[in-house]
Amino acid sequence: MSTTLIRGGRIIDPSQNIDRVGNLFLRNDRIEGIDTGAAVADHVIDASGLIVCPGLIDIHVSLREPGDEKDETTASGTAAALAGGMTSVACMPDTSPVIDTRAAVEFIQLQCARAGHCNVFPLGAVTKNHDGKELAEIGQLVEGGAVGFTDAKQPIANAEIMRRALEYTRMFGRPIFNHPQVPELAAKGIMHEGYYSTLLGLRGIPSGAEVIMVARDIALAEMTGGLVHLMTVTTAGAIEHIRRAKEKGIRITSEVTPHHLALTDADLRNYDTNFKVDPPLRTKEHVAALIEGLRDGTIDVIASDHQPFAEEKKQDELDIAPAGVVGLETLLPICVKTLIEPGHLTWSKLIAKLTINPANILGIQKGTLKSGADADITIIDPTTSWRIDPTKFRSKGRNTPFAGWEVKGRAHTVIVAGKVRHRV
Repeated sequence: MSTTLIRGGRIIDPSQNIDRVGNLFLRNDRIEGIDTGAAVADHVIDASGLIVCPGLIDIHVSLREPGDEKDETTASGTAAALAGGMTSVACMPDTSPVIDTRAAVEFIQLQCARAGHCNVFPLGAVTKNHDGKELAEIGQLVEGGAVGFTDAKQPIANAEIMRRALEYTRMFGRPIFNHPQVPELAAKGIMHEGYYSTLLGLRGIPSGAEVIMVARDIALAEMTGGLVHLMTVTTAGAIEHIRRAKEKGIRITSEVTPHHLALTDADLRNYDTNFKVDPPLRTKEHVAALIEGLRDGTIDVIASDHQPFAEEKKQDELDIAPAGVVGLETLLPICVKTLIEPGHLTWSKLIAKLTINPANILGIQKGTLKSGADADITIIDPTTSWRIDPTKFRSKGRNTPFAGWEVKGRAHTVIVAGKVRHRV
């Protein structure tokens, strides 16, 4: 029997519409309640001046293991997650081999248990080997523990495959995460198609590549009644489609990344590969649409799209280097910089997009401070100032566009299943 008292913090729990100063009491690996329990405990954490909220959840993380351990491992990736304030992550199946069998899902769970950091919820492949031709063994993947399905950065381009996948996964109540991009329109593209792609002489990816796929996925979600989650939306047109779909009651959710809020295509002027991402950075007009989508609830979740790569891979020329940035350890401060400081979101609304909303999409019993819930807690210092230094990342990846940025806010203490797993 072990008890913990988190004392005097600003408790924010969007799942219960709570935002007040109080005490949170934990017993073993469960939450006993807010302002309940004994005045003394085995362990006391002084949270004065800090925010106490449900453990943060990142639903878009690539851990690279098995196959690309030079880029990241389950141990290093989950350590990075803890440092960023995450108590749970959903990992992409874009490993080698692809997570398209029950054994592969169980391997991920085994490696997570060995690492002993945060919770890892595996996403299974929609199609075998991500080739877009034949459905993976969905039922076996569910039995193995897959909470959803995706072909990661490979868009499910074939509409009939997507339709059958939605009909199948609907029976299990699992979502399909799709990378909303028409492959033929995005082929060999390096950045957003527009003024700067012309100026820099780089092949562009038009916003229409995303808008068309989003419209198709919404139509298929309406047709099948399946659950579609649109990963990393970046365009104003996509946001408008999603907004209208939600008004009609179509089962559609979406996410945006911090780097698509903080940066634009103009940042590629120096040909720095750390600004090459997929989907690409867009214009300030698209960024404004994303922020409005977060404000009005059109966009449900903020996720890191954590894509770690070994340093030598990102040192290639811009047209050769892989697209993607590491994001677990910078998600929270970049959200503070782009959303909290300008007044676009309150802390309660931001935390909802990092806790209960992603938990609901994944169908997991997380993201809340209700009595009896798992004792996964993130304690945030909202005012501390620090400088982003990639050499201090827990992740093996150093490919961040935010190196040297002066930011505010970071995870102070992270508790998983009642145990402190990270503390500044």
